[in-house]
Amino acid sequence: MDDLKEFFALAARDVDATLNDLVSEKGTLHEAIRWSLFGGGKRFRPALLIASGETFGAPRHELLQTAAAVEMLHTYSLIHDDLPSMDNDDLRRGRETCHRKFDEATAILAGDALQARAFQAVSEDEGLEEGVRMRLASGLGRAAAKMVAGQQLDLEAEGKSLELDHIKTIHANKTGALIEFSVVAGATIGNANASDIEAIARYGQSLGLLFQITDDLLDVTESTESLGKTAGKDAKSEKATYPSVLGVEGTKALADNAYNEARSFLSTLSRPHDLLTNITEIVRYRQY
Repeated sequence: MDDLKEFFALAARDVDATLNDLVSEKGTLHEAIRWSLFGGGKRFRPALLIASGETFGAPRHELLQTAAAVEMLHTYSLIHDDLPSMDNDDLRRGRETCHRKFDEATAILAGDALQARAFQAVSEDEGLEEGVRMRLASGLGRAAAKMVAGQQLDLEAEGKSLELDHIKTIHANKTGALIEFSVVAGATIGNANASDIEAIARYGQSLGLLFQITDDLLDVTESTESLGKTAGKDAKSEKATYPSVLGVEGTKALADNAYNEARSFLSTLSRPHDLLTNITEIVRYRQY
């Protein structure tokens, strides 16, 4: 486990250095961008991309710009999710949300700029072949569109009683799409074959489900201080969550199923995959 913690720490260090180079301008807008981008996030998605890429033999320097793009897109989504018109939250990563620190208009623009910068980072990565960059940009676009569609479904579901499959659809888009892209992008940069790309995509889907399930569990079992964001907000907003349908114990059982499914897809890869297996373990028990 110590080796895995070191992997995450070094991945975060390398991604932060890349982000610092990509977002270095001055002014209020960029202060807001950097407030959100360097607000203490764990860099889980970029680290996952790096883990996938290194599993398939990609050198880290070829992975960093796409990993940074993933973090920029993720941060954009958090800024917009926190807005008064969305989740109306005051805390993110243990400190003020972007619109509270600055103002609502600046927060919207900061999110817009980060989304644009994510695609710029991928398309201008001269360390990758043009065909690879095109596939990455296309995949990132699909993930971004799914993420937005999932947010809309999530908003529409507030206060409603939903079937389990409907909740899974919401989160496969809102949360899972970018996690799936992260592992597929790493494998793509590592020149994985079609069979491995398919398997890693299915792994990413299962891991995305597991991530959201454990996130929902934490919202009902942890404090605001430990989460770094407002605890119990899902229940107060009548969000469609797994505990709201299955209860805590039923949700834990669903997490176990998603965990086992993710591991089963990893077992079909043609490469050793201990790092990805260990990451799946810590997502199940949120130890990173």
